[in-house]
Amino acid sequence: MRTSIATVSLSGSLTEKLTAASRAGFDGVEIFENDLLASPLTPEEIRARCADLGLTVDLYQPMRDIEAVPEEEFARNLRRARHKFELMGRLGADTVLVCSSVSPLAVDDDALAAEQLARLAALAQDFGIRVAYEALAWGRHVSTYDHAWHIVETAGHPALGTCLDSFHILSRGSDPKGIADIPGEKIFFLQLADAPLLAMDVLQWSRHHRCFPGQGGFDVAGLLTQVLRTGYDGPLSLEVFNDVFRQAEAGPTAVDARRSLLVLQETVGVAAPPAPAVPTQVAFAELVTPDADPLAALLGALGFTRTARHRSKPVDLWQQGEARILVNTGTAVRRDGTQLAAIGLESPDPSAAARRAEALLAPVLPRRRAPEDAPLDAVAAPDGTELFFCATDRADLPNWRADFEDTEHPSAAAEVSRIDHLALTQPWHHFDEAALFHRSVLGLHAQESVDVADPYGLLRSRAVTTPDGGVRIALSVGAAPTDDTVHAQHIALATDDVVAAARRFTEAGGRLLPIPANYYDDLAARFEFAAGELETYRELGILYDRDAHGEFRHCYTRTVGRVFFELAQRDGGYRGYGAQNAPVRLAAQHALKRLTGG
Repeated sequence: MRTSIATVSLSGSLTEKLTAASRAGFDGVEIFENDLLASPLTPEEIRARCADLGLTVDLYQPMRDIEAVPEEEFARNLRRARHKFELMGRLGADTVLVCSSVSPLAVDDDALAAEQLARLAALAQDFGIRVAYEALAWGRHVSTYDHAWHIVETAGHPALGTCLDSFHILSRGSDPKGIADIPGEKIFFLQLADAPLLAMDVLQWSRHHRCFPGQGGFDVAGLLTQVLRTGYDGPLSLEVFNDVFRQAEAGPTAVDARRSLLVLQETVGVAAPPAPAVPTQVAFAELVTPDADPLAALLGALGFTRTARHRSKPVDLWQQGEARILVNTGTAVRRDGTQLAAIGLESPDPSAAARRAEALLAPVLPRRRAPEDAPLDAVAAPDGTELFFCATDRADLPNWRADFEDTEHPSAAAEVSRIDHLALTQPWHHFDEAALFHRSVLGLHAQESVDVADPYGLLRSRAVTTPDGGVRIALSVGAAPTDDTVHAQHIALATDDVVAAARRFTEAGGRLLPIPANYYDDLAARFEFAAGELETYRELGILYDRDAHGEFRHCYTRTVGRVFFELAQRDGGYRGYGAQNAPVRLAAQHALKRLTGG
């Protein structure tokens, strides 16, 4: 189906918005009136610009406070409409959005509303224009889609139809099943938006918190299914008011927007991108660093062994059990020092995973490699992390491990078995995009977003995971954009005995994050422990949590550059990430940073 986006959904000038929409692959745009009024281009120049970019102007919007008003006021509205219809002819738009009135002059009279909308439609028809009447969720007298349709049906004018907006319908809790009773040819336009489920004034909710389909809590796919049953064949258009999108760069936002529509079409069965090849585990995590010595000391204390070196690049492989860490000293020095730059995802079909990623607009990364190196496909996540689709020790597929020459064998007595999860802090404007990206491109399941208290605000976190926990990635966005503490990334290492792993680490010279004594006093009040157990946790800085499925014991190393490690022990099927303990960890990291400067 054709796709469109409202210019209000993107940041920048009208020219920048049109360019971003075109480059993302949209077929058309809705021109928001404020964008046109603020543009130095004439309507004819905007029309030509759209044509050059391969965009149609699918809708001009909005016209407000038109119907069910006293006759003298409606006469003024018709004069205003005539001017807009003339402008739309210059712009090349053939459909105008009319919102249900919020004017204090409007009266609760459906017959009058229908009669005046029919007169408006008759004037529009003279200009070759259609009128799409939409119920605002906060409309004075008309606030539901079925009410708006009743008025359109009563008016009975061929140039008058309805516009359906998923936000206005779903935010009120209206049942979209009734949409199937509207003839498809009378649905002149469809606007789509998702939103998180919030308890707040619907107008403020609409103006500040909409998001793209798949990023919120609405059943947008269910609504679209009902619309398609009517025979609607117009564009799927995004109208998203969002404070973050208005400030973020238009290009990536437009790509995220179109990806959301591709996934939505896949969900309702009108598009079929390559099926996801869901990763099974983390093959490796790659750290880049300007100085390998502190990182080597940390990995050694954790029990890792430098087992191999890349044949042609300054990259070392450190391994313990099935946990593999690549240390890359060849990349240009990063401003933040050591950081997590890439993740290798074990895939049942790396080529299929890459095809799906490309079909869903993930940036495919060029890779400089020697002729003998394994040809690995890689894409960039929204935060810039490189994601490699790979197979380890598979005879039938290129093996990245074959690029490395062994130096020594990993220790047989491993405290760490594998990478339990990865925690990636997102740029403030990429959090929702990242959740949709990992869910749609990689086929991971997104859990509910949680807020974690940081000493300087709130940290939002959302985990994406495979059902069996083979791959777990915790995405978060920090409260303080200029504070490196909340921008740290971390790698959680699975162990069957966190106490033994922590003791080994400290005995090898490693330093764990110190945890305040008050935390353990509270822990003693909340849980019962075996004799001496809590004292051991206090001594080593081990934190504790439990859920309905099991227990979680974990501790943290100090930070090197932007990276720290976590030793994590899951017992009995524990599914979380210790979110209850995150405020204590964050406060401890802030305190240590102030004390030591690192």
